[in-house]
Amino acid sequence: MAITDLEIRMTIKTLAAKGVPKRAIARQLNLSEGTVRYHLGRLATAAHDGRADQPRRAGVAADAIAHWMAHHDRANLAALHAWLAADHGYMGSLRSVQRYVADHYPPPPLRARRRVETPPGAQAQVDWAQFPRMVVAGEQVTLHAFHLVLSHSRFGAVVWMPAEDSLCWLAAHNAAFERVGGIPAVLRVDNTKTAVVRGAGAWGQLNDSYRRYATTVRFHVDPCTPYSPEHKGKVERAVRTHRGIDLARQAWDNVQELQAATDDAVRDSARRRRCPATGGSVFDAWQDERRVLAPLPILPAPFDDVATRRVGRDGLVAFEGRQYSVPFAFLGRQVEVRGGAGTVQVLADQQVIAQHPRHTERRLLIDPDHYEGPGTATVHAPTPLGRMGRRLQELASMPVQQRPLDLYAALAEVAR
Repeated sequence: MAITDLEIRMTIKTLAAKGVPKRAIARQLNLSEGTVRYHLGRLATAAHDGRADQPRRAGVAADAIAHWMAHHDRANLAALHAWLAADHGYMGSLRSVQRYVADHYPPPPLRARRRVETPPGAQAQVDWAQFPRMVVAGEQVTLHAFHLVLSHSRFGAVVWMPAEDSLCWLAAHNAAFERVGGIPAVLRVDNTKTAVVRGAGAWGQLNDSYRRYATTVRFHVDPCTPYSPEHKGKVERAVRTHRGIDLARQAWDNVQELQAATDDAVRDSARRRRCPATGGSVFDAWQDERRVLAPLPILPAPFDDVATRRVGRDGLVAFEGRQYSVPFAFLGRQVEVRGGAGTVQVLADQQVIAQHPRHTERRLLIDPDHYEGPGTATVHAPTPLGRMGRRLQELASMPVQQRPLDLYAALAEVAR
């Protein structure tokens, strides 16, 4: 079997240097023993490969290549190869064109990168790290560490989650914001589906739940350019650093215990590390930066489903086959209904106006307080409950063991 691949030749050389017999090398690489001997002999004598002196196949199209290179960007050699094949009948491979250009033209100029230090409070970067085979409550589990790093001070937060789905993504944001003490203006994220549902980078389409969450909490989402980990290098470095933390090698009674130990470890690390932007410790730089972070709002509950609904005349909105009450003052308005982990929240003007349990057996969930209070300039208050209605509500709110045995008699007393 002929062999021309440089990597395989170097593998043969390395295995032979370690004392592996030639027959064993041939068996491992699926080659004949004669091929192994041939290449070891050429390597030992530093034999010159004459094939490198042969003219390049693309040389037959030298004039066409010169014309292309004078009018186009060298970086797009695939377009050059396609043009040669279509207009000049070139039958060679793209690789042959690349070799010819490398031999006959200087490399393209390097593009310098501009280094700009992020102002305090302007940006944070986020990413996930996965930790398989962690021992929690005596069982091996896979946990996911959500990392958020403030770009100026380099202070961060690590939040442990059981998965990387939409609910965990938003819950981790809430927990990380609480730990850093505020909201940065911009969050640079990866193109994970919980953040960018279609496309990538500046042209990506944000996940609807995440877009609404960012609007409520008031930060701008800045997805990275694809295949550019250096665009969020601060959090990438934090992920690499925390992958080897001793916490991941210990056994824990529960995730809460692991989270508390992680919070302590993050703060201890911040006191030891030096902030490049200030020269002081990361912890001291964070103390200064948190003063310019936006104050923490009432953080919305994480949600994985969202819909826009109009409030009906009876003060109800429909969502997931159920109806939920909202304050009557929002009658006729468009509101946003979010389905979270166990709760349904209704928002208007980016504020939570109603909250109910989610996925209950009931199909109609009503809060009586939503129908109380004075009217507004556009909505009159509902007709007050009469004596019978108030008594019905009182009976309904009583624990079962305290309700009258004869409900009819109790109601009849009101009717007299």
